[in-house]
Amino acid sequence: MTSLSRIPSYSDLLKPTLRAVREIGDSGTIGEIVEKVIESEGFTEEQQGVLHGDGPRTEIEYRLAWARTYLKGMGALENSERGVWSTTELGRTMTPEDVVTRHAAYKAQLREARRAKQLARAEEGLDEDESAPRDWKERLLEVLFEVPPDSFERLARRLLREAGFVSATVTGKSGDGGIDGIGVYRLSLVSFPVFFQCKRYKGSVGAGAVRDFRGAMSGRGDKGLLITTGSFTPDAKQEATRDGAPPVDLIDGERLCDLLREHKLGVRTIVRQVEDVEVSPEFFSDL
Repeated sequence: MTSLSRIPSYSDLLKPTLRAVREIGDSGTIGEIVEKVIESEGFTEEQQGVLHGDGPRTEIEYRLAWARTYLKGMGALENSERGVWSTTELGRTMTPEDVVTRHAAYKAQLREARRAKQLARAEEGLDEDESAPRDWKERLLEVLFEVPPDSFERLARRLLREAGFVSATVTGKSGDGGIDGIGVYRLSLVSFPVFFQCKRYKGSVGAGAVRDFRGAMSGRGDKGLLITTGSFTPDAKQEATRDGAPPVDLIDGERLCDLLREHKLGVRTIVRQVEDVEVSPEFFSDL
């Protein structure tokens, strides 16, 4: 197994991450940024397959998430509610030396804030909780791993129906290279069959899985959809759109979570109103 020491720390990924966002047009999704960094840094398939703990995220994805978070704190990146990250005016002009300087200053700021928080909690007699809050997508992927395989396939079928397929059927077949189901997608006056495969997978799915799936489709159809709870390597993405071969659309764990949220399947958005209380000293002085 690849040693974690062979994967750069989040701090070593700050400059590659900022450079990646710039190179893809100063804005991009998490998937686009991760893919660009993997490409520019030349990470091997073995490195891409190393999980963070028990997964579902890979160690590279985990460390890049921290790199984005720190760059945001440093004022170089910002992100929207739809998960699009973009460079700020400062981020577009920062030099590699600026990244190092601002990172050191931001870490010092965080240490001071942490000490103040620990002191306040100690005075209140509370234990300091060092665990970082989990992203809702990470929690959702954990839940998906707990459901039975056939339930996951039925979830995929329901998602396809919610997304506009006029029919979606689970075939009951399983195994690498197999087809889990077929759906019919209607586009205006034209409809066509789409074969799909569901891979509950921790880590990155490689090009071999795409080729196997395409082979299973051979002679039966020319449109496929590969759904995974993990991620796809750059080689897998290239294989999915290789010239001369039937295209295979890919839905990774990140996109799967977004789709489940969009169609309200097991995910709901709760909007909480926060009341901001402001004290008016002048009121008391006029009593």
